Amino acid sequence: MNFDPLNMPQHVAIIMDGNGRWAKQQGKLRIFGHQNGVKAVRSAVNFAAKHQIKVLTLYAFSSENWNRPEAEVSALMTLFMKALDSEVKKLHQNNICLKIIGDKSRFSESLQKRIEQSEQLTSQNTGLILNIAANYGGYWDIVNAAKQLATEVKQGILEIEQITPDRFQQALVTEDQPQVDLLIRTSGEQRISNFLLWQIAYAELFFSSVLWPDFNEEHFAEAIRAYQQRDRRFGGC
Repeated sequence: MNFDPLNMPQHVAIIMDGNGRWAKQQGKLRIFGHQNGVKAVRSAVNFAAKHQIKVLTLYAFSSENWNRPEAEVSALMTLFMKALDSEVKKLHQNNICLKIIGDKSRFSESLQKRIEQSEQLTSQNTGLILNIAANYGGYWDIVNAAKQLATEVKQGILEIEQITPDRFQQALVTEDQPQVDLLIRTSGEQRISNFLLWQIAYAELFFSSVLWPDFNEEHFAEAIRAYQQRDRRFGGC
């Protein structure tokens, strides 16, 4: 895997799509696909850490996913809890900083507590920042930031003229993290699905036909190679 070390994306975001279809191909329930998708998460995290990518953001559960069947949502919450229990210590040992981004208020108290403990454990780590987007939506993120800034203006903390793109970015859940350089979506679908709408303004998009449970380091490398072949002009000539 020979990459140009001077042209590595700082922030990679992945829409992990295809768990359900993968399970259907195996003649299994959808949750079987989600369980096997955890293996692909480990692979992606290992790849990002090994290749000095600064931030990896994974779309685990969107704000629209609550509309799925109750049994599937319940199973996903249980899987989320188990994944935190089994993976966080490994992340900590590997100097990875875990952040759960999204509206955590809808989760159970026990899950919220587990999230807080996991974030605190890894908060001082200086390696890869791993964002897990859970109950996240790009609309929610932008509206939440707008409300925060409006409140600061109302309280006299902030002047309207001080609201700049940089200041707005600080109010988003990704705060001072670099903007997304590369957005990957698996399973062949070519949609953004309300993911990091502000943060992907100038991201390169890579759509893989591979279903998420089968996504491995070679597939990740393919996306990096495609990224490094593109001419990023950011609206310029």
